[in-house]
Amino acid sequence: MSKLRALMPIAMGSVYAAVPLFPAFISLTSVAFPGVSLVPAPLVYGVLAYVVLLAIYATAMLIRYPAPGKQPLLLPMVAWFSASMLSALLGFDPLAGVLFVCIFGLGIVWHCALVRFFADRHVAPAVFWSYLMSGTLAAAAAVAMVASHRPAALYAIFHGRATGTFILPGELAAYLVVFIPIAYAISRIARTAALRAFGWVAVAVGLFTLFETHSRAGWMGFAAAAAFLVAVQMPRRRAGVLAATAVVVVGLIAVSLAFNVQHNPSEDYTRVAIWNAAAQIIDRFPLTGVGPFDFSRLYAVVHVPDADATAFHAHSLYLTFFAELGILGLSAFLWNAWSLGASLRRRVREAPPASALLALAAAAGLTGVAVQGLIDTMSVVIFGLWMPTMGFALAAAAGNWEEA
Repeated sequence: MSKLRALMPIAMGSVYAAVPLFPAFISLTSVAFPGVSLVPAPLVYGVLAYVVLLAIYATAMLIRYPAPGKQPLLLPMVAWFSASMLSALLGFDPLAGVLFVCIFGLGIVWHCALVRFFADRHVAPAVFWSYLMSGTLAAAAAVAMVASHRPAALYAIFHGRATGTFILPGELAAYLVVFIPIAYAISRIARTAALRAFGWVAVAVGLFTLFETHSRAGWMGFAAAAAFLVAVQMPRRRAGVLAATAVVVVGLIAVSLAFNVQHNPSEDYTRVAIWNAAAQIIDRFPLTGVGPFDFSRLYAVVHVPDADATAFHAHSLYLTFFAELGILGLSAFLWNAWSLGASLRRRVREAPPASALLALAAAAGLTGVAVQGLIDTMSVVIFGLWMPTMGFALAAAAGNWEEA
């Protein structure tokens, strides 16, 4: 088993490399999603099968090399998974719901593996390199597609906004809101000149691509992430608050000046009707919701006559959780967020400076997507970022990975 454990750097690195392909999992649903998937179906199934194999491997390693008491979020995550599974089984499309809850469960395994094995030899550098390389390539590819106007359908549907393999511009923006702070931290704390240099390249490419998404929610999410990271690095609390406020104000000005740039102006008023429809769905199914990815089925029944005929989600991460998972699912989500904050705060206090910066950068990314989620729903966050990034933050704050 020790030889199998030596494969952990490859396993952790390869799963991070595959994240830009995760949004294509949405094509496995029966819902007509409002975007273009550039990933062929065979590759989607291949990526899913590979991730399942990695989860089996990680589970075997966790059973063989347990670390009692070192998984502080395990109980809240299992509660979230259980509430989601209950909603799926009681929902309007149990088969699709169970499939995606199981994919969600893979993120829990990934989280636990990061917390347990991040300090193993070569694991942290493998994660750093694969994350930076895949993220930079995915971002650069999205910009290249915009510059070349290819694929034409993708360019036309999103009015020239950077999207790439992420189905929707907001999905790419959410990925970058988490990616850029972590890339910045890696560029600051990496021990090799090559990794530090590539970290800065990743930051630059990520920032330009984030701008090219023209995602107003994404820009505000990044402003929140940057404000968080600025505030926690300031030696004095008052200076940190002032600096964070300045960052948020700049973000608000940028969004207000580019309010309708490369957007269909009619989109600005559809969200209110969708939020009202979400409230109607919540009123009818408050306890367990309508089931994962079943919002669109009920929306067609409850929306007002002059609203959009279809809506894939509630255009708010929290309303989507409430409508699809009910009070149980939303409560479990909030328990996860509270537990992460409490655990991370304790660990960061005792962490070396480099470890603390890396952990806080991951926390900044989560803060950013939490703000973006106020008016948007990002599936890549749910299935590829939330659980693993929580694990990344806790593992980084532990500090023992630096010794490896």
